[in-house]
Amino acid sequence: MIIETTRKFDKQYAKLPQKTKTQFKNRATIFRLEPHHPSLRNHALKGKYQNYRSIDITGDVRAIYTKRGETIVIFGFIGSHSQLY
Repeated sequence: MIIETTRKFDKQYAKLPQKTKTQFKNRATIFRLEPHHPSLRNHALKGKYQNYRSIDITGDVRAIYTKRGETIVIFGFIGSHSQLY
């Protein structure tokens, strides 16, 4: 699996506290091994994020991604529930 990020994701990620960045790295490792691991709460989104999926990073922080083909995952957004939705 190849994981890419968008410019928007990179900007949002840069503003996160270090603890949340570390948590994202941990979750990304789990995601690479098992994208639908129960702790990630991976689910499809609707509305303005149709064709995207979301995983939990912390209790309130979500990372939103889409897939290109079978092997490329593109993280497009990261932030708290209220920031994203």
